[in-house]
Amino acid sequence: MDFPILSVITFLPGVVGLALLAFPEDKKELIRWTSLIAAIVCMVLSIIVYFSYDIELGGYQFEDRFDWIPAVGISYIVAVDGLSLPMVLLTGIVMVTGVLISWGIEDRPREFFALLFFLAMGVWGVFVAQDMFTLFFFYEVAVFPMYLMIAMWGWKKTREYAAMKLTLFLVVGSLFALIGALAMYSASGLGTFDMFIIQEQAEFTREFQITWFPFVFIGFIVLAGMFPFHNWSPVGHVAAPTAVSMFHAGVLMKLGAYAALRVGVVLLPEGAKFWLPYVVVLAFVNVVYGSLIAMTRKDLKYMIGYSSVSHMGLVVLGIATMNEIGLTGAGLQMFSHGAMTALFFSCIGMVYDRAHTRMIPELGGVMKKLPMVGVAFIIGGLVSMGMPLFSGFVAELPIFMGAWRAGVQGPDFIANYYAWIAIISALAIVITAAYIIRAVSAVFFGPIPEKIEHELTPIRWQDRTAIVILLVSLLALGFYPAWMDTVIKTGVDSVMAVLGA
Repeated sequence: MDFPILSVITFLPGVVGLALLAFPEDKKELIRWTSLIAAIVCMVLSIIVYFSYDIELGGYQFEDRFDWIPAVGISYIVAVDGLSLPMVLLTGIVMVTGVLISWGIEDRPREFFALLFFLAMGVWGVFVAQDMFTLFFFYEVAVFPMYLMIAMWGWKKTREYAAMKLTLFLVVGSLFALIGALAMYSASGLGTFDMFIIQEQAEFTREFQITWFPFVFIGFIVLAGMFPFHNWSPVGHVAAPTAVSMFHAGVLMKLGAYAALRVGVVLLPEGAKFWLPYVVVLAFVNVVYGSLIAMTRKDLKYMIGYSSVSHMGLVVLGIATMNEIGLTGAGLQMFSHGAMTALFFSCIGMVYDRAHTRMIPELGGVMKKLPMVGVAFIIGGLVSMGMPLFSGFVAELPIFMGAWRAGVQGPDFIANYYAWIAIISALAIVITAAYIIRAVSAVFFGPIPEKIEHELTPIRWQDRTAIVILLVSLLALGFYPAWMDTVIKTGVDSVMAVLGA
């Protein structure tokens, strides 16, 4: 395909964001419809890219490049493989549903939607960038709008604290990753940030890789909510407006895991093989600790925020297995969890906008007034607890199998605990079922509290459309996972080749 479709997907949101800022402030309906049409165009383009990808050919496709700052080896290079392609599609889905969910925003919608599009540009840019400098550029573009949107439209009680905490954690993390990237640029002696060239031609020593892998991997994995750098994430979820929570949990946390895999594991494979058997312990803590804390939360957003920490631990666990089945599960989990959390936060936003509370003890009987929201939340819960025929099962089973296989087939020091980590981490499924069932029972069934009964007005068509889009994504993956599994496997194969397996 000669058409630079990835560049269009990446920069169209930025162009739309700038255009929206030029709209008259009082033309709110025009701003909303322009945002929705632009988001739909981006999603359609991402769908075209996904289903135009040649699975038989595999590798990186739809490449577009030019020399940006040739004096220092900085190039603009974009392409997608089997691992980044589902993330491009997921971003398109979350973008459209985020605009639909935000339809009722009355406070400066022009600025809100403009920042949402700038955020989307940064996210798409990271998923398609194949030059380290370009990747970091888009990474920072994605972080800055988050701060403004939480600080300006977030929950008044905690928005300033949450916005600052989120920004500090992510900036410090990206600084560490940037130091590692600059070390690779210098040590390679190739004078380029082109990740294709670095992967093929750089001859990093094993000592160099062991030294610098933690900088790159941990620097990026902060954004994935990795323990012990996770506590910015639930706080950010609680303070953020609904669409930002959807973006935060839906795609931003995956951005951290994807970048850690793409830059850390692929470019420093010997460092990965040394450190990932230790990282798996942190992933185990994420899975179990996150689910236990989620069970104690009474605020629905806090509950799903810590649930996200737990589920992202599964993604890191899948990466740390360093085998095909675990990595495939990690790729599936990133998509499944992204759509699931976007669905959860959209449902919570619909309830909160009407009941003006997210506290589980203060809610009840919501199913009677908002049946579609209740059904969507229940399906999201079934995905979260890994029920068969839902996308959570499709994603989590390969991760646990990959961890078990790593223990059975690995060296003795790995075999001693990988399999045990798989077994104990599986207990998080039971814990997840407990807090999901508790929340569903308390919020959507039973009597409706008198003070919120008349507040639960029907949801808009925009809300219904967003729910349908997210449900279709989750159910399609659950009932027929082959449409994504085969794509992800092409990307996993290239990672396995780098790891020498």
